[in-house]
Parts: sequence; structure tokens; C-alpha cells
Amino acid sequence: MGLHTHIEPQRTPQPSGVEILDLRHFSSHHLRPLLEHETRTWANLMSWDYRSSAEMILRYIDSKILPGYAAVENGRVCGYAFFVYESSKGVVGDLYADQSIRIPGSSVERLLATHVVETLQQSPGIHRIEAQLLPHESGAVQEPFVQEGFRQYPRLFMVLPLKTRPQIQISSTPEIEFRRWGEQDFQPAASVITAAYRGHIDSDINDQYRSLHGSLRFLNNIVRFPGCGVFDNNASFVAVHRLTRAVIGVLLCSRVREDVGHVTQVCILPEYRGRHIGESLIALATHELRSRNFNALSLTVTESNTKAVSLYHRLGFEIKRRFDAFVWEG
Repeated sequence: MGLHTHIEPQRTPQPSGVEILDLRHFSSHHLRPLLEHETRTWANLMSWDYRSSAEMILRYIDSKILPGYAAVENGRVCGYAFFVYESSKGVVGDLYADQSIRIPGSSVERLLATHVVETLQQSPGIHRIEAQLLPHESGAVQEPFVQEGFRQYPRLFMVLPLKTRPQIQISSTPEIEFRRWGEQDFQPAASVITAAYRGHIDSDINDQYRSLHGSLRFLNNIVRFPGCGVFDNNASFVAVHRLTRAVIGVLLCSRVREDVGHVTQVCILPEYRGRHIGESLIALATHELRSRNFNALSLTVTESNTKAVSLYHRLGFEIKRRFDAFVWEG
């Protein structure tokens, strides 16, 4: 997590009495009530236990190395946003505010987003900015991004209720076998991701998919860090070609709550699509989660990826939320 420049402006009074201040002026003591509020929001909206992520953010705040902003009203932190630098890219990590704070003609999130976007666009060497705002309904905070030339990609948060839906069937494909994820799968899985997303809309949203190095970094973040839940090795699978022993498909699953799984990645090599391999990988994951009495499996998908959305609908997934991804390239 690199720091490029000191955040400016440090103190921005707003007509409403809300001030936007450098996040590094604050400690976990100031932010904890807001993060507890955000944790309840994630639980209510997405059945997602955000506590480990919140604690990690609070540790970074105490270390004074997390760039971002806090919105303060009457001495109380009522919103915050942070971002990280990854080489020539800036990534908006989070953007959240107490919805009880009302600003005439604006919102706390919009003010925070405006400051984050301005800071990142003005940071030396930053040529790309990415943001995915899962807790916000699509369109809710789009204005500061769209005004600054960001491309907007509506995405879907979909959920499969495991207790009430019938078990998905595993398709019999003689030349393909399935096994659980292993440490030896990082490199071959990265190759599958890079090939699967070549020319795909999701590689516009996440440029890590465009290279083997980026795909490896993506996999490392998913498997080793709790940002998208705790990686669940037993519910993660690869598809292998029996003759060549090559990995041709992968599904990674994390636990986002004690009884809720989340598909963090599922993709198949282009030449093997249309053989129900993705469907079988999801079936294996759901079978494993059902055996442990899980209640649900969730995933996210870009709305314009109509083939994937249609497949998930057919398997019993339901749309629970629409949210936005934003990308700027300068």
C-alpha cells in the first residue's frame, strides 16, 4: 500500500457544517462507531459479516498510513472513504456514511467521493482509478464519478438460497475431472483467468485480469486476505482436462458469514465453454456448503454479461442488489 502525496485539502468546511478532513488525523477510537454501523449495514443488506474487514481498516487507521478522508459533523465522524495506490492505479477501498446526516442538495458520500476522485486524479503517476461500491445502490453516488469522466458499469449482487432450492446437478463430461483447490493451482488458475477475460467487459472493470502477473496478485488477495471473506478451500474447485492434466476452469469460494458462502471467482477457458463446466463447479460448491448446513451462496456479476446472468438465474440465483463499478483512465 503506497503513499504518493499528502492529502489535500486537509480541512474543507461545507455549508451544512460537515467538514471533510484527512483520515490520518483520526484514530480507531473516532472511527469505530461508524465502522460498527457499517458492519450492521453489510449484515442487513448482504448477509455479510464485515467485522474482520472493519478491524483491519481500523488497524490501518491507527497506523496512520491509510490515505482517505473523514466527514465530521459536530465533532463526530459521520462518514469516511479510503483508497490505496497500486503502482500507477488508485483503487477506492471504501466509501461509507451515516445516512441520518442530511446535506441540502448533496450527501456525505458525494462529498467524500468528490474529494477522493480529485485527490487520485491529481496524484503524480496515477493513470487509472477503479471503484466498486457494493453497499450503495446503483446510481446513488454516481455523480462525482460520472462528472469526472469515469465509465459506469452496473453490477448485480445475486444470492442462491441453499435451503429452499433443489441441488444443482453435476454434468458428466468424460474428458473433464474436478478436484478441490490446491496450492499448486495458483499459476495455472492465473493463466485461466487471463485467457478467460481477454476482451471481456470484466477486464475493463478490473485490469488485474489482463496479465498473468495481475491475475496472480488477484488470486493471492482472494486466497490469503479477508477482504472478500475467509477463503474456503473445501468449497473451491478446479476443472482439469484428464488427458493433458491442464487446469481449464476454476471456482473460488469464501465464507462471508458463518453460514454464507460467496463465489469470488468462476471462469472457464474460452474453448471449453458450453460444456456445463461452470455449472458443475457451482454444483460442487453448493453441495459442499449444503453438507455444512450453509444457508446461502452469493456472487457478483456485471449486468451486461447477459450469458452469465442468465445461467445464474437458471441455477436459482436471485438478484438482491444493483451496485456500480467505476473506472477512469487518464
